[in-house]
Amino acid sequence: MVLKEIDSLKYEKLFSICILTARQDELESVTESFEKAGFTDENSEYLYIDNISKNKYDAYDGYNKFLNLAKGEYIILAHQDLLLDFDNIDVLKQRIEQMNKLDPTWAILGNFGFSKENINKRFSRITDPGVDNLFEGPLPAKVGSLDENFLVVKNDANLSLSKNIGHYHLYGTDLCIQAQNQGYSTYVIDFHLRHKSGGFPNKSFYDTKKRLIKQYTNAFKSRFVRTPCTIIYISNNGFLNKIMNKKFIYSIKKRIDKIKGKK
Repeated sequence: MVLKEIDSLKYEKLFSICILTARQDELESVTESFEKAGFTDENSEYLYIDNISKNKYDAYDGYNKFLNLAKGEYIILAHQDLLLDFDNIDVLKQRIEQMNKLDPTWAILGNFGFSKENINKRFSRITDPGVDNLFEGPLPAKVGSLDENFLVVKNDANLSLSKNIGHYHLYGTDLCIQAQNQGYSTYVIDFHLRHKSGGFPNKSFYDTKKRLIKQYTNAFKSRFVRTPCTIIYISNNGFLNKIMNKKFIYSIKKRIDKIKGKK
């Protein structure tokens, strides 16, 4: 038997480059671009999901596999149509080092998002079909949600996507909400790349939006939870939490449930 102390364990690579692809030519171009930017076999592993011949996984299930199996200290979830035409691995390492000093509680970094406190305030660093060399700062900037085209996820955060939303939209938003609910922060950073396509909301997008709203309506629903040692009332209302966690409320709740159980 080999007994290992947990802090002695190291990640196999610095980065895991994870790509869900439906086109072979896009897979080749994005991986070649990353490699030219310094993401080599020495510092990075390349993982992909092959949806070329058939749709094996949607974004939620596919990225969950990446998040569960990646061996890199930082997991890059990249769209297949990205090109690192501007910044390289050294820039990204500098941005990560900066974030580790500025806010060690960060869990996800991206290149496009909106402020959590002011939804009219946008932060971005990207070139796409709509605009060249877009910079909206100051950066880094804490945000409530991030666009999915490029996400850097801290492996130590142990994040995962919701199981019951599905399809190919809003998974960046879902992942950010999951991170923030666990006490982590999400940021837009100054890492410039080219995204070869823009976003076009369609029916599947709005269907996914409905499922996401339903998911978090259920997740944030007020409830009683009984543990072996106590009863807890949880809601998104601080005043209500204070009142409903009084002992006399627990007594009333137990009596009501006992009466229900006899019916």
